[in-house]
Amino acid sequence: MMDERPVLDQINLVVSDMDAAAEFYRALGVAIPDRDPLWDDDHRSAEVPGGLDFDLDSERFAPKWNAGFPGSQGRPGIVIGFRVGARSEVDRLYEKVIDAGYRGQQEPYDAFWGARYAIVEDPDGNAVGLMSPIDPERRSRPPDM
Repeated sequence: MMDERPVLDQINLVVSDMDAAAEFYRALGVAIPDRDPLWDDDHRSAEVPGGLDFDLDSERFAPKWNAGFPGSQGRPGIVIGFRVGARSEVDRLYEKVIDAGYRGQQEPYDAFWGARYAIVEDPDGNAVGLMSPIDPERRSRPPDM
């Protein structure tokens, strides 16, 4: 039987100053390339060995993909991402967690980058993302900045 549990796959760190954050993580040896002038002010993806996705997102960009931002503490923070195997699994897990009494920040939706996506809060208010595989046919432009 195939293991269908969510896989820890991604960390999105929401930052107040993108250039300062990129400089800090670069000083630690994290490879964060400049890729696209359209995105670099608001989103940077690190090149991390081992398959973990580590992204920096600006405070102004985070509400575009997380309707519940900022979290219940009213502070920028982190989104711990779990990859699931199918679009329907995002909805199923979201409902399961909400039904268990936990808070949702972002209801499941078809995200502009092509995945089905949702965000719930852990007991301490940390954001936990649930993301399906990306379908390139479902990609669209991000909401207006």
